[in-house]
Amino acid sequence: MPSGANQWWRDAVIYQVYPRSFADSDGDGLGDIPGIVSRLDYLQNLGVDAVWISPFYESPLLDGGYDVTDYRMVDSRLGSVNDIEELITSAHDRGMKVFMDIVPNHTSSSHAWFQEVLHSEPGSAAWDRYVIREGKGENNELPPTNWQSVFHGDAWSPLVLANGEKTKYWYLHIFDSSQPDVNWENQEVRAEFLDILRFWFDLGIDGFRIDVAHGLIKDQSFPDVDYDSIPEQELLGDPIFSPFWDQDGVHEVYREWRKLADTYEPPRVFCGETWAPTPERLALYQRPDELHTSFNFDYLRAGFDAAKLQESVDSTLINHKKVGAPATWVLSNHDIVRHATRLAPGQSEHPTAQPTPDAANHGLARARAATLFTLGLPGSTYLYQGEELGLPEVLDLPGDARQDPLWFRSKGKEIGRDGCRVPIPWSGDIPSYGFGPGEQSWLPQPELWASLSVQAQESDDTTLNFYRSALARRRQEPSTGDGDFEWRDPSGEDDGVLKVIAYRRPDSKLPLTCVLNTSERNFSLPVDFGTELLQASGPEVALVDSDDGEHLVLGPETCIWIRG
Repeated sequence: MPSGANQWWRDAVIYQVYPRSFADSDGDGLGDIPGIVSRLDYLQNLGVDAVWISPFYESPLLDGGYDVTDYRMVDSRLGSVNDIEELITSAHDRGMKVFMDIVPNHTSSSHAWFQEVLHSEPGSAAWDRYVIREGKGENNELPPTNWQSVFHGDAWSPLVLANGEKTKYWYLHIFDSSQPDVNWENQEVRAEFLDILRFWFDLGIDGFRIDVAHGLIKDQSFPDVDYDSIPEQELLGDPIFSPFWDQDGVHEVYREWRKLADTYEPPRVFCGETWAPTPERLALYQRPDELHTSFNFDYLRAGFDAAKLQESVDSTLINHKKVGAPATWVLSNHDIVRHATRLAPGQSEHPTAQPTPDAANHGLARARAATLFTLGLPGSTYLYQGEELGLPEVLDLPGDARQDPLWFRSKGKEIGRDGCRVPIPWSGDIPSYGFGPGEQSWLPQPELWASLSVQAQESDDTTLNFYRSALARRRQEPSTGDGDFEWRDPSGEDDGVLKVIAYRRPDSKLPLTCVLNTSERNFSLPVDFGTELLQASGPEVALVDSDDGEHLVLGPETCIWIRG
């Protein structure tokens, strides 16, 4: 890869593991750290550069591990700190880096700090570690602001002490009421999280993905939000211009974190889960003394629309170049409907409806095409476990199986994120499809999983083998990864709407061109684009003779890499 050893993150392919759903070593139905260790050969053979592990901390699991009670302990159901050390060593032996999650916006209400709040009086040091304010109204019966939780309902809950005494105070929880927000105006909070980072860095972790990286600092005037006048942000379901998102003071926190990361050799790395209102605001998080990378959700929201994809790529690259940072591309993760389903025709209008078999086929074809298009872009790419198997979103989980607080707080109006967290299939034709030695899995797996397992996709033209081939080709091509980029014009319009886009990676003597056909028709490439096919997302690509010479024809919803 073109970047140096200490800048591996600039063009890495990083695979996200949701530990409870990846591999179960002991048959209790819950994935665990030893299970991940047992599958590292699979990840190495897939061709990824690093593994990002979602939270494995000690937790009540009221929000999938993002409600942390102890940041220096591993949940005993998932393993131990010794297991993490084995994971780090085993991954490093295979040439892979290891990222883990840090959850700094909030703790669990079971965390020792919040329990201290419940056993102390107003004005104590414990109270200042959280965002706690007096209620409004004659008897403080109203929340301090009208802020709404991402998981529906009020973002404030009454503070009731451990002895049952009601107070006039309320505590903030931008997410679930079991996740009180930490007060990042407090210096003790800042020092504690620096020490947590240091603990894991010393253990050998290569970097952190920062949960809700844009949310730590709140507007200290605590204004109400005019929800009626601000459009909802699409994926978090919350106004993107909010007094608790993307406040300027958050950058001071990350400058402190970066100073710590840079004291290590090699330097440790940060990637932010950063929602920002504009690409310009997003780029600020990647200034040279802050985070190394941040997820690009604007690109994810572009869907399978050629014009929107082109616009998002342009704005992202332009603004990241201003701060000298690489872009980071992602199509799926543990919070988002899997893109094999999300990109299916009609799904944006009916996101909870089960796609027809034909629509599902189109969704998978589009997902593969979008993936190949993404892998050729300059910067790093994150993959989510199971997308290499073409797994669809599980939309029909029974209500009594669902565990996402979004489902409960919305009273079933929002199905939540469980559908992308169903344990992945490894082998066999009965549950748990090799996920563990027993039949249990903490979320039920559909019958379809048997045909989509790793074992079932080891041969022939499968999505798994497409990913392996594409990742291998990405490593081989000197033009991919970090570097220059330019658009090419294939004149790909359909009834005046842009349907085909192409870009060129001109960094070497062997430049690569990527062409994406988002239409439902065949598309004939201009002769001068080249005929050496390097990689295709699907089988419908043909070399055709014409009066002008040989040229390639792409099938519908297809992406290719060619030499040219």
